[in-house]
Amino acid sequence: MNLRLVLIFGLVGVVALAWAAAFVVWRAAELGALVGPLEERHYPSLTVVAVGTGSDYENPERLGPSTAVAWANHVVLVDAGRGVSEALRNAGIPVNQPQLVLLTHLLPVNTLGLDDLLYTGWLEDREQPLRVVGPPGTAALVEGLLAAHAQGSEALNRALPLPSLGVRIEVDEVEGGYSEEIEGVMLHAGALSGGPLPALAWRFERGKRSVVISGTGWAPEELAEFARDTDLLIHEAVYIPPPEDIEGAGVIADPERLIREAALHTSIEDVGDLARRARARQLVLIRMRPPPFYDFQIEAIVGKTYDGPIVIPEDGESLTP
Repeated sequence: MNLRLVLIFGLVGVVALAWAAAFVVWRAAELGALVGPLEERHYPSLTVVAVGTGSDYENPERLGPSTAVAWANHVVLVDAGRGVSEALRNAGIPVNQPQLVLLTHLLPVNTLGLDDLLYTGWLEDREQPLRVVGPPGTAALVEGLLAAHAQGSEALNRALPLPSLGVRIEVDEVEGGYSEEIEGVMLHAGALSGGPLPALAWRFERGKRSVVISGTGWAPEELAEFARDTDLLIHEAVYIPPPEDIEGAGVIADPERLIREAALHTSIEDVGDLARRARARQLVLIRMRPPPFYDFQIEAIVGKTYDGPIVIPEDGESLTP
């Protein structure tokens, strides 16, 4: 073998080793971002993080509904849907940083992530009890949740142990008209009546900025009034096909079920008018469920009755009112 071939093979080997080393470093960095500890987040201004933007049905691109409102080192979650721990990780928020969860209602779509928050908070040494504030019935929900995990948590506590305060959940049941202040931010609850169970919308105010988050499709008039002149109205826009369209497409479905399901949600064709009546400066759509399949289709439908900015965030996206 002549010298030229030796040099060529040597050069190829060096390049291959360098490529392999670069891949190892890249993979290590990727894994670190996926599983490494996260630093506590600090938000200099009032910020909304669309932690999870999905709905009742499974969607690998959108985890269950959960919206964070953050300022300074405070992170308040409104609702805690499925996969909330993974959604917080994707948003760059440590799972033990949120100390308060506000519930809009007690349908499972909003509460499936509570046990996830509790458990991962144990493992991440949550320093304070997780506080949950929601409509009547929240205390019974949390009591049942803790009872369901009692045997496992006791065994885990003997093995590790668990943080003494972080294993607890403190519950406050509230109704419309409730308010409290947390370090310069006012939280207000607005009652939304007429549904199958009590429901609340939540309003955050800091200075002249405000954010309103709702998790239900009933009581649109009450929501429009509660959200009056808000900077960000964060709400759902759900497409549920009418029974005649389903039948025309040859799909087998229960027409009565479709009608009942539609009554639980704000239609994609109605949410723009709701935002217009509320005089919301910006409309943020979450709890998304296709069809339509493209943002421009949604914007075109909603834009027929609302001429303000329309935002359809991805999971983990941050917004500033």
